[in-house]
Amino acid sequence: MKLHARPRLIRFNKPYGVLSQFTPEGKWRGLKDFIDFPDVYAAGRLDADSEGLLLLTNDGRQQALITDPSFKMEKTYWVQVEGEPGESALEALRRGVPLKEGMTRRARARLLTPPSDLRDRDPPIRVRTAISTAWIELVITEGRNRQVRRMTAAVGFPTLRLIRTAIGPYDLNGLAPGMWDEVL
Repeated sequence: MKLHARPRLIRFNKPYGVLSQFTPEGKWRGLKDFIDFPDVYAAGRLDADSEGLLLLTNDGRQQALITDPSFKMEKTYWVQVEGEPGESALEALRRGVPLKEGMTRRARARLLTPPSDLRDRDPPIRVRTAISTAWIELVITEGRNRQVRRMTAAVGFPTLRLIRTAIGPYDLNGLAPGMWDEVL
């Protein structure tokens, strides 16, 4: 990151199939296919098979504030899961879930009715007609590798689709998939 550059913060609505890095790898595209903006770097990660808000910055302090779990910046996800979780599964998510590296922090979890204007994913999720799906809004303050997917699986409801809708005060409002804007 350049010293003495004007601090910049970019919101990007990352589509499915795009890595949180500028360089493509294998079948996955990179950020350079969408963002031609010098000297900014992703503040945190969002897996290629996940969608939604990715913040990019040229400011190391801002990046630390977003990514360091000690700052407890909330990250909000909409998660489409296989099956229909009941209150006991949601309560388990709220209390924290045991993962192989230890318990997750407490989270906020609730069933969600996704907005009617939510775009279909390309490619579409796997659908099994005999098994229903549901949406959960999950708010966490840490960011372990594939944490949300592992949390929903741990309570018996595998993730089919994952969309990060907010990081702290920043959200996806007004930003179509593949689009970005500058916040700072």
